Amino acid sequence: MLNLKDTVIGIELGSTRIKAVLLSKDHQILAQGDHTWENSFVNGIWTYSLEEVKEGLQDCFANLKKDVKERYDVVLDETGAIGVSAMMHGYLPFDKQDRQLCEFRTWRNTITAEAAGKLTELFGFNVPQRWSIAHLYQAILNKEAHLPELSYITTLAGYVHYVLTGKKVMGIGEASGMFPIDSDTLNYDETMLKKFNDLEEVKAYGFDLRKLLPEVLLAGDDAGTLSETGALYLDPTGELKAGITVVPCEGDAGTGMVATDSIRVKTGNVSAGTSDFAMVVTDKKLNVHKEIDMVTTPVGMPVAMVHCNNCTSDINAWVRLIKEAIEEFGFSVDTNTLYTKLFNKALEGTEDCSDLISFNYYSGEGVTDLDEGRLLYIRKPDSVFDLSNFMRSHLYSAMATLKIGMDILAKENVEIEKIFGHGGFFKTEGVGQRILSAAINAPVSVMETAGEGGPYGMALLCAYALWKKEGETLEDYLDQKVFNGCKSSTLMADEKEVDGFNRYIEKYKSCLEVEKAAIRSL
Repeated sequence: MLNLKDTVIGIELGSTRIKAVLLSKDHQILAQGDHTWENSFVNGIWTYSLEEVKEGLQDCFANLKKDVKERYDVVLDETGAIGVSAMMHGYLPFDKQDRQLCEFRTWRNTITAEAAGKLTELFGFNVPQRWSIAHLYQAILNKEAHLPELSYITTLAGYVHYVLTGKKVMGIGEASGMFPIDSDTLNYDETMLKKFNDLEEVKAYGFDLRKLLPEVLLAGDDAGTLSETGALYLDPTGELKAGITVVPCEGDAGTGMVATDSIRVKTGNVSAGTSDFAMVVTDKKLNVHKEIDMVTTPVGMPVAMVHCNNCTSDINAWVRLIKEAIEEFGFSVDTNTLYTKLFNKALEGTEDCSDLISFNYYSGEGVTDLDEGRLLYIRKPDSVFDLSNFMRSHLYSAMATLKIGMDILAKENVEIEKIFGHGGFFKTEGVGQRILSAAINAPVSVMETAGEGGPYGMALLCAYALWKKEGETLEDYLDQKVFNGCKSSTLMADEKEVDGFNRYIEKYKSCLEVEKAAIRSL
């Protein structure tokens, strides 16, 4: 009989899926549930409604319960701990009565260029457009009507944690995507808080930023318990019991680091799905680069982050088109099989894609300084336009913007001893791994849990909170109790592939002018 008190639940609200996993005390996935959703583009804003959040979480949890019942003949009515993760950054403002004051502005929006630029100059620290503080300051500069009622701001993970527990808290990694963190004090940077509060336009509203932001917690800290209201929010059947430990919520960057055991200095990981980002844990201070974010691990160590808004969405669109064409002839094909075939076909293409250039920009990109995006495909008349080069060019495009940012870290002499890949881009064995290796000219490892990503990492943070020994660090817990003996594969692209990607990226950068023209023209 499954003892539910010896399990934990990790939930992550990703860009296209909400996913939950039930994890055992020996860190094995026992059951899973998910829900598919998509963001909406409403009045120029990328957003999800909070009703969609609620419905999605309930459907995801119901599917997890169903899986548990089918596998173990047990009703999932309790667990040892629950943790919630979500897409980082963005802007969710509320008044004193917890009423939402404007639409949820997600990480995908590039509407805060003025605010981000001014704050970067003020702080001497890169503030990307998607950060919560950039959204707040842009709203202040715009003198938006909701500001006089503003009581607090949070992220999607912070919001769900508050609904579940009644506590306005979050893990330090998630908090580092709202406002800069001081890794010595393990809290928001006091000097930067004061600089923000002292701005005349901020004083006009009487804001104290400390009171607007959630409290910062570390992995393993007390973050509250599941309330009666929170239990019904997740499970409207009433079967889920209140009182369950809820660990500090984290962002998808932090859970990705945990899921790949990449939280020690000189380790890194690349998460690649709807968006992609690289995280490299460092102990050195970097120069200010608009392409590089400085965030933290779930225990507060500084992390250099290259974040790209666009990764696999355009690949998905082309695969859907190809599937539609196949079905038009009366054939059927399994979607997973189609992805596997097409990804493997890409490896047959020439190393530089024969001058086929793809821009996968559904939205703007901070790394390439674009506030909007257009989907664009360019080829020369004499390019070898076949399926292998076509697919390879799309896989290169998914990694191209990331490479531009990673090249900056290389010039800063940021050391990387090991880097792991995880997320949907790496599900087809050896393909995404080889493409990333060619892009960054370094070996890339993929664990057997690579496809699990965020919810698995969140569940591990729950396990750490429950089952760590006194004084045991998260780094040691992961190394010794979770990943010791874990199967992984490491792959290094050959010299021709590295050179080919370098040739591709030079043409890609020169074609950015074409992308800019497309934005102006269409």
